[in-house]
Amino acid sequence: MKLYTKTGDKGQTGLIGGTRVSKNDIRIETYGTVDELNSFIGMLTTYTISDEDRSFLRIIQNQLFTIGSYLATDTSKVSLSQASILNDDTIFSLEKEIDRLDEILPPLSSFILPGGSQSGALCHVCRTITRRTERRLFDMNEIYNIDSQVIIYFNRLSDYFFALSRYFTLQNGGEEIYWKTQY
Repeated sequence: MKLYTKTGDKGQTGLIGGTRVSKNDIRIETYGTVDELNSFIGMLTTYTISDEDRSFLRIIQNQLFTIGSYLATDTSKVSLSQASILNDDTIFSLEKEIDRLDEILPPLSSFILPGGSQSGALCHVCRTITRRTERRLFDMNEIYNIDSQVIIYFNRLSDYFFALSRYFTLQNGGEEIYWKTQY
């Protein structure tokens, strides 16, 4: 099987189930943003981080693939609710990891700027792509009924990347850069 199919050369692509849609369809934009996030997480895993953190990020990457396939599903052929496998435990595991990181970190007393360390800065990139994904999900939800667990998941995921950025900055001996109102 060839990598290229030529079926998308005129601005159309296929959903799971076979329906052809425009490449600027909100579903394509949304799961494309999920794919972009997953790619940046892949880059993050190449940084010097612990096996535990890398393993948790790999779990997230797999969850994002599941969510991407869920969002790419043709709702007239396959029910979106049947395709989603996110549940309360998935969200709880993110919250538990955020809490673990938060216990290690010093209290936050000010807004911080993205940066501090390479891996910390990349976490901020992941966080902002996560927020963009969340906005796209709300756009998509106006047309298609999205499983609320997916939206909740991305809300928690952005919090996770914020906590992880602070943690990686601390672990790498970097310093958090505080927002200064007078510059």
